[in-house]
Amino acid sequence: MNPAQEQHPKIRSTAEAQRQRIVAEAVPVFARAGYHATPVTEVAEAAGVSPAYVFRLFPGKLGLFVATVEHCYESVRRALVEGGESTGEAAPDTVLDAMSEAYIQLIGDRDLLMLQVHAQSACDVPEIRQAVRRGLKDIVTTVSETSGADAASVQRFFAYGQLCHLIVQADLSAVDAPWAKTLSDGIRHADDITPKEV
Repeated sequence: MNPAQEQHPKIRSTAEAQRQRIVAEAVPVFARAGYHATPVTEVAEAAGVSPAYVFRLFPGKLGLFVATVEHCYESVRRALVEGGESTGEAAPDTVLDAMSEAYIQLIGDRDLLMLQVHAQSACDVPEIRQAVRRGLKDIVTTVSETSGADAASVQRFFAYGQLCHLIVQADLSAVDAPWAKTLSDGIRHADDITPKEV
């Protein structure tokens, strides 16, 4: 094996580490303005690299955004697994409750929440729509398998999750009106998350 061949795995490893670092830096950038309104130069600046280097590692802005969405959904999936597994061999409802608490803590980082919102709003782009579908598939499968809950319970889990998104996005916990209380009633974390200024 010649020296160039010996270095090749290391080069690949370094490039992958850089990809992961840039994707992590891209989360808050894309979370602010979404796919369409965010130039790659902003992500590159946040990551401390040149736009040309970003384009070496990703197939354009679309490829970067898709990788960032995949990173977001994987973060959600891991948090749900950790929450669910922390209960041991508990009943499905107990596991779902633990998963909910884990997700509540995760979206205390509002960037992850807003990235999901922006990804869903850009589902007119086929590649983004497919990334969202893959992410949802992985999360639904994870929740189902980890909790052992039936399909109806898993559906309710996701329905309440989307309601939580709405409550946090619109900061409904700060609205002292019957209509807002109707939406936020029973949502445990509505008062626990303060939206970050962007």
